[in-house]
Amino acid sequence: MSKALVVVRPTPDATEIRSRFFRVLGDPKRLKILEFLLDGEKSVGAIVEHLQAPQGRVSNHLACLRWCGFVATRRDGKYVYYRLADPRLRDVVRLADAIIGENAAAIASCTRVAVEPEL
Repeated sequence: MSKALVVVRPTPDATEIRSRFFRVLGDPKRLKILEFLLDGEKSVGAIVEHLQAPQGRVSNHLACLRWCGFVATRRDGKYVYYRLADPRLRDVVRLADAIIGENAAAIASCTRVAVEPEL
């Protein structure tokens, strides 16, 4: 009689989850999408136009943001509209801006953080 193999996946700890949270925000295109949605709901077409990026790439970023709970959708016929899923994201962006304002030169010149090419 064979025994079934049971795979137990470790639960990510709080630091790992926080790191993933900031990785979502760390992509320039995803951050631009969130910033664009700060003033309200937008259609996929408007987001694509704003980013000047191919729809396929924008859709991948939107899927990531939706999966992680950053954005929510509304369908109206054949159109899909995106909005911030949690109003606290506005506070996150404002807090980041306040911290950046005090440290902009140091952050911009930091050679320890690699600048990744935009996709």
